[in-house]
Amino acid sequence: MIGSTRTLRVWAYPAPADLRKGFDGLGGLVTRLHQDPLAGDCFLFVNRLRTRAKVLLWDGTGLCVYHKRLEQGRFAALWAPDGAGTPGRTLTLSELSLFLEGCTLLARTALSPGAVTPRTWTPPVSAA
Repeated sequence: MIGSTRTLRVWAYPAPADLRKGFDGLGGLVTRLHQDPLAGDCFLFVNRLRTRAKVLLWDGTGLCVYHKRLEQGRFAALWAPDGAGTPGRTLTLSELSLFLEGCTLLARTALSPGAVTPRTWTPPVSAA
């Protein structure tokens, strides 16, 4: 299972990747994104035909690779990079799950609230 925390970042590699690569080869591609493969983020790679995808992640004890091959169809084309200075695109964990299920990611619309900040409850003041 890929992490279930909302704070997990997913980086999509912006070009087709040679998915014959293993842990070290994919880790080398991660460094091209100016990221650390041991930082705890997920990294998504898709082949040229968009029929296979790999996710590389550090789970705290070692690197893990999740590999998916679609039996029919293709994965959605990855989005253009965020701005000129960023070589990769970030996804949410929900978007990664949808992507790996074969859904087309059309647009980003906030359907749920962002991270909730803890606060203390104060009882209402009653008129006595």
